[in-house]
Amino acid sequence: MEQFSKTLKLKDGTTIVMRPLSKNDGPALLDFFSALPNDDRLFLKEDVTNQQVIERWLEELDYDKVLPIIAEKDSKIHGDATLHFNSRGWQRHMAEIRCVVSREYQQKGLGTALMRELVHYADQRGVSKIQAKMMDTQKSAQRAFEKLGFKKAAELKDFVTDIRGKTHNLVLMVNDVSDLWQKMEDLLFHSDVRTMH
Repeated sequence: MEQFSKTLKLKDGTTIVMRPLSKNDGPALLDFFSALPNDDRLFLKEDVTNQQVIERWLEELDYDKVLPIIAEKDSKIHGDATLHFNSRGWQRHMAEIRCVVSREYQQKGLGTALMRELVHYADQRGVSKIQAKMMDTQKSAQRAFEKLGFKKAAELKDFVTDIRGKTHNLVLMVNDVSDLWQKMEDLLFHSDVRTMH
């Protein structure tokens, strides 16, 4: 996991540390999710402001099943990205990626940098396709993934419910790891985000 411990210099000059989530990160992770605007939390799969949810994630921490990496500055988390593996069965060649970045650090290349690390690891693990799931109303998220080369593979009607209880269509977007890796390399090269070590 040492390969994920890096210092990044974002395009605005900010330096931020990227590393795997550890079992000691519970309070900082809860603070990060609690500070997100309601609109940013509305579409997350679980109530991430519930301390029991965070504690369960940390108790079940297993990098072979889910690899979570965080971005922090001054002991405060500003980004969280996870890669969820299918270890067996007919989707074992696929993994699912999720990424959340605080409003303060959006549009600075942080989300792309976090996902780049996960895509690189997926390639090392032999994953050939990465999927991203979101609700149909998450238009900005869909545009962000389209920018990375993801294509909409399916839209399932009334398939998911947001934290307020409203149903939405589930949009499934997919990309080949090899295509995604090159696209992210190009985006980071032109965004001035640099790995310092």
